[in-house]
Amino acid sequence: MNTVTIAPKGDFISLTIIGHTSRFHAIWLRDNALDKDTRSKGNGQRLIALQDIHKSTYVSHVQLHPHSLTITFMPENKRIDYPLGWLLNHAYDKPCIQGKGWHKPTQTLWNSSLMGNLPEEDFDRVSTSTQALHAWLGSIARFGFAKLNNGPVKAMALTQVVDLFGHLRETNYGKIFEVQVEEKPTNLAFTGLALQAHTDNPYRDPVPTIQVLYCLESSAPGGDNVLVDGFMAATQLQKEDPHGFDLLSRYCARFEYAGEEDVCLQSKRPIIELTPDGQLQGIRFNNRSAAPFTDIPFEHMAHYYDAYRRLGEIINDPLLEVGFRLNPGDCFVIDNTRVLHARKAFSGSGTRWLQGCYADMDGLLSRLAVLNKMYKNTLKD
Repeated sequence: MNTVTIAPKGDFISLTIIGHTSRFHAIWLRDNALDKDTRSKGNGQRLIALQDIHKSTYVSHVQLHPHSLTITFMPENKRIDYPLGWLLNHAYDKPCIQGKGWHKPTQTLWNSSLMGNLPEEDFDRVSTSTQALHAWLGSIARFGFAKLNNGPVKAMALTQVVDLFGHLRETNYGKIFEVQVEEKPTNLAFTGLALQAHTDNPYRDPVPTIQVLYCLESSAPGGDNVLVDGFMAATQLQKEDPHGFDLLSRYCARFEYAGEEDVCLQSKRPIIELTPDGQLQGIRFNNRSAAPFTDIPFEHMAHYYDAYRRLGEIINDPLLEVGFRLNPGDCFVIDNTRVLHARKAFSGSGTRWLQGCYADMDGLLSRLAVLNKMYKNTLKD
């Protein structure tokens, strides 16, 4: 049986639904009201500021219905309805996650065992089926990457991939960049050298959160792609060396790129970035672009380097990597704040030509959220 009670001062209510109780403060409920005077019906944006709500707002009366709750707020004497499902989805009266280094429940950490079941989909299916697109975008959100196979073998085809979920992010490398061997490379990516697993552009702030690499030619021996889950690597480091994990997440590293005459990009961010409540938010790991570290206290520098070295060893461990060869028309999309990518060396006869571009995760998550709602409503119907 569902029940609701008001605290003696009316400053919060206690709502019990199917045996689970959540408390909600009166000021929180009033600030997040869904009525037409508080939220725009057209776009859902809030129409009032917190200053428009009386500081001493309290609940004077509640009425529980089968699917909603009506609350009367004083001193406004205003009645507002709240769907019970909405209250459940937005409940904040729950145990706090303790410690640092936790990740979203919707994210799955992985290692080389994923090789037998890589998240991938066919280009035509994703382009024509919202159900396939929904599943593919969900894989990127869950694993931090997904492949897309059998796309058109033509220049700029990668822009069609980005159009599925967002918009191109232009950088000093252009809207797209060519990953080919250059006579005078401005970046080691434009050589045939092997590249250690890394995240791209750590010298930017904000860093591009999505990267797409699309294959157009692949006849040169070697050059296989390798991916590593940076959150898995950070989690392993935390288990082995909690203090080292703390140092890499507490103190800022520095990164710089000045490979072009008119470019000097610099950033100051932790190698392991956490949100204030300890959630894993991002990895910045790119030895090629690391600048001298000057923000770690002298007494911690040696241990910081030990942790930095060990994180690199974990990232290089074959047990953490998945590898694959892209054929013309294949691509992969990665969360550049989580998944590191590497490349095996290539040389000799044949060619290797990839095109790359950047986009942003917020666009992908927005498209996924819209599809989540669409399929949730479809299931209801």
